Amino acid sequence: MLIIPDSGFLFRIFPKGNTMNDGTYTVEVSLSGGSGRASVKSPAELTVSGEAMTARIEWSSSNYDLMIVDGERYLPVNADGDSVFLIPVADLTLPLDVQAETVAMSEPHLIDYTLSFDAASVRPTASSPLPWITGAVLLVCAVSAVLFLGRKRRKG
Repeated sequence: MLIIPDSGFLFRIFPKGNTMNDGTYTVEVSLSGGSGRASVKSPAELTVSGEAMTARIEWSSSNYDLMIVDGERYLPVNADGDSVFLIPVADLTLPLDVQAETVAMSEPHLIDYTLSFDAASVRPTASSPLPWITGAVLLVCAVSAVLFLGRKRRKG
């Protein structure tokens, strides 16, 4: 992972080789395909655990009852409201072809879509440990610098 300082002691995270610290992030996502009437909520929640990334995809409709990603079937994780799925994401820099089944028509239809994630938009959520880790590292560095300079002044 490449961490680049942003303004105001904030850090932007850019995936490199799909390795990020474990935690919960947000990432901008867009949907293409289908009739053009459906959409997904953006930003989406992205959970990283080990080397696995899972995106929480929330549709603009409650009529989706199945998603297929890389040949695997996924069911909604909610019972009320718009359909929500937890799906694996292998690489944030590549489009992800998925199928979603809608029951909005007279009979269920499987529709082809593409999800595109904006890797540069990845941000830790408030529940992610990254801001605390970053703050702790900065605090340790600041205290170390003060102690080092204090010792140097006493010797000089």
